[in-house]
Amino acid sequence: MDEPDEQPGSRGTGPAPAGAVPGPPVVRVAGELDADRAGAVLAELIRAVATGSGDVVADVSAVTFCDSSGLNALLRARMAAGEAGRRLCLAGANPQLERLLELTGVRPLFPVVPVP
Repeated sequence: MDEPDEQPGSRGTGPAPAGAVPGPPVVRVAGELDADRAGAVLAELIRAVATGSGDVVADVSAVTFCDSSGLNALLRARMAAGEAGRRLCLAGANPQLERLLELTGVRPLFPVVPVP
């Protein structure tokens, strides 16, 4: 279980070093993506969509479990990204999350990118 002070998602979007090409905004999600945390993760993903341009990456490599509430948050964030002319990409999905995406038929909706 997550510690109470753990953030539901953390933006990995600090300033790029001089001369570096900045990458897409990254929201790192850790622990259980369930009813208790889905709203906060959704809010963080939508904040990332509202800033910058191009793809937004949800780094889910540290997610240990995802239920329907978590899936709903990802789908709603994907819809917000699409409305903004952007894509929500997933990085590092574990087998349980991959299976959930496959079983629900939404796997093709999320481009996969390497873990940043």
